[in-house]
Amino acid sequence: MPRYVIIGAGAAGVTLAAELSRVGRPAVLVARGRQLELARAGKLRYFRPDGARTLDLPAVGGPAEIALEADDVLVLATKTQQAEEALAEWARAPVAGGRWRAGEVLPVLTVQNGLEAERAALRRFSTVVGSVLWVPSTYVADGEIASPGAPVVGVFWLGSHPDGPASDAARAIAADLAAAGFETQLVADLSRWKAAKLLASVTFALDALYPAGPERDRAAALVVAEARAVLTAAGFGIADLATESTARLDDFVIHPVEGRERPGSSTWQSLARARDAETDFLNGEIALLARQLGRRAPVNAGLAARVQRAVAERTAPGSLPVDDLAEVLAAATVLVDPRTLRAELAGSRPPALLDVRWALGDPDGEKHYLDGHLPGAVYVDLETELAAPASAAQGRHPLPEPADLQRAARRWGLRTGQPVVVYDAVGGLSAARAWWLLRWAGVGDVRILDGGLAAWNAAGGPLATGAHRPDEGDIELSAGQLPVLDADSAAALPGAGGVLLDARAAERYRGEVEPVDPRAGHIPGARSLPTAENLGPDGRFLPVERLRARFAAAGVGAGGGPVGVYCGSGVTAAHEIAALAAAGFDATLFPGSWSAWSADPARPAATGPEPS
Repeated sequence: MPRYVIIGAGAAGVTLAAELSRVGRPAVLVARGRQLELARAGKLRYFRPDGARTLDLPAVGGPAEIALEADDVLVLATKTQQAEEALAEWARAPVAGGRWRAGEVLPVLTVQNGLEAERAALRRFSTVVGSVLWVPSTYVADGEIASPGAPVVGVFWLGSHPDGPASDAARAIAADLAAAGFETQLVADLSRWKAAKLLASVTFALDALYPAGPERDRAAALVVAEARAVLTAAGFGIADLATESTARLDDFVIHPVEGRERPGSSTWQSLARARDAETDFLNGEIALLARQLGRRAPVNAGLAARVQRAVAERTAPGSLPVDDLAEVLAAATVLVDPRTLRAELAGSRPPALLDVRWALGDPDGEKHYLDGHLPGAVYVDLETELAAPASAAQGRHPLPEPADLQRAARRWGLRTGQPVVVYDAVGGLSAARAWWLLRWAGVGDVRILDGGLAAWNAAGGPLATGAHRPDEGDIELSAGQLPVLDADSAAALPGAGGVLLDARAAERYRGEVEPVDPRAGHIPGARSLPTAENLGPDGRFLPVERLRARFAAAGVGAGGGPVGVYCGSGVTAAHEIAALAAAGFDATLFPGSWSAWSADPARPAATGPEPS
């Protein structure tokens, strides 16, 4: 009968040792520090739904304290960030009195999240059995492990690494785990199952840092979508655990363990113990894969960095406010500061730069560009490239035809997977149109230079003159990736629990002036929130907490209702949507805006400072 040498005495390791030993499979626990002291003293407490027991397990501190035999199985149960050190140490350990080394003859079972542990193990061990493990155990205080799954303790999907038919070692390990109360399934394509688990694990950082709520749910959707796109681009298939699993998941039920409720994910528990977290191998793995593909994964990279900062600052788990989360997402998906942009432009994957110099009544945008622009930037004509010809039905700046937008984007030199940064000289009020339109057309990595050209100049950024002519791009655009409102849905929004925001200047909203459109006033039920007031005196977006307060005062976020935005012709409304996104709120554009609404005599117009 094999003996299981379980390297790592955390939540998963102790659970495995306890359950294997319970059914007569010999298990040795390899621990460190206080956990090792308690294990040697027979004081490890193991809490289950049906009660607690003290574990009587042999415990060692490392390979020098155990005589390995030829039928032993090594179980790597450390965190992923500790795996390399542990694998190197144990691969050299003598087996059968020094006849072999462990890496030559012993199988190693890896139970880590992420994709790295199996690869690291294969460097030193000839037989690697990888796994995807669901075990909701908790380890926060030394000497105490709670395992609430019952009647099934946890679920294992096991397979040989690299992918292929299950080895004899994998089959034997699966049988022992099944006997110990774990549901097990052998799979020939473990990498697909690992990728599926990684899609769930990338949300652990959010659980560790922020309280539950709609903002965290929105962030989770963003981080998972980005991770899925990167994994797919990297060639990973992704298993569907709900439909492909043959394990009896109905028997895997989380029960209360009195006084030992599960507080959060493994990353949450790492923060609670003031320990390094495995985020670099979860969100950081997505960032790594993206960089290897010549692209970015800004949401995952931003979260990985935020967790590492939280570890360094000993931040209590779940204690950061939603304003902090909004700042992380804004930096990843909406805004970029001049210093960061300069660093990216000097890197190996520089973003494409689009100069969207436009203002109502100023026809000289291209001349301004030629007189001075960010080096490598391409001029974008908002009137002809970011809009279709005007019409009464669709307004002054209708959305362009997708084929026309793709031709323009290729002229700008945009390439598949390349990040894009847009800017102007008016605080992003015109550049935001390009930001929104490219996202609508399926370009996920687009940001606005916060503060635009003035901020770049203030930071000492260089300028170039004349026209930059890039090589033709190869980008493929697909319209409709963001929802839009038509006139009927915009009209219905305020009465359906939503908020409709008018981003024009307040005097136009009130109907006191109307410089360009057929009638003055606003859509009945809309609330005035001039987008220019989302900027500070320096032309940069207001801090997240001030944006959130401003939007909350207008009813955004109350009850979680949908938010729609319009302006004169759908240009500055995109800037309002960018400000909302920077504050952590989703919003939908009415592209025709007031120019289309006011051209239809059947549509009512309200005047004055109130919505109706």
